[in-house]
Amino acid sequence: MSGVVAWLTGLPASGKTTLARALLEATKREGHAACLLDSDEVRRRLVPAHGYDEDGRRDFYTTLGGLAAMLAEQGLVVLVAATAHRRSYRDAARALAPAFVEIHVATTLEECRRRDPKGLYARAASDGATTLPGLGVGYEAPESPDVVAMGEAGDLAACLTAIRRSLAQSSASESPSKNRSKST
Repeated sequence: MSGVVAWLTGLPASGKTTLARALLEATKREGHAACLLDSDEVRRRLVPAHGYDEDGRRDFYTTLGGLAAMLAEQGLVVLVAATAHRRSYRDAARALAPAFVEIHVATTLEECRRRDPKGLYARAASDGATTLPGLGVGYEAPESPDVVAMGEAGDLAACLTAIRRSLAQSSASESPSKNRSKST
């Protein structure tokens, strides 16, 4: 059975990781093999490191989308907590995944600035950084996400329903021969 990539997108400090962690636990309780790819954690482990310029971000999201798809093809529910500020990044990940759920963690810029757990907005304000999505770099919100979650409290039930639906559709669309090895 193929898995699903559930991509949580939103502004920095919107609550993506907090919601993804709650989804991870709930998904595991339901008996699904699942993992979380948090963009900050993945960035720390990739070699060579990807920068925050346009090329670096494109390369990073291409790598992250490919990794998520590979894990989903192994039957995992892959929760990706990553801003992916361009729709094209998320669309490319969707094209690779056996099934894809887009979750928009819709938190206002004002609320993200207020939270600012990593000090990103404060640092951007003090040094005039122009690479933070939502400030110096535009954030392209999803046009029609599968779920709109309002901040880190999100709508856990709606997210889980979308993931379950996607898993069911993915399982139903698999042909019996898809998982068989081909002999040469």
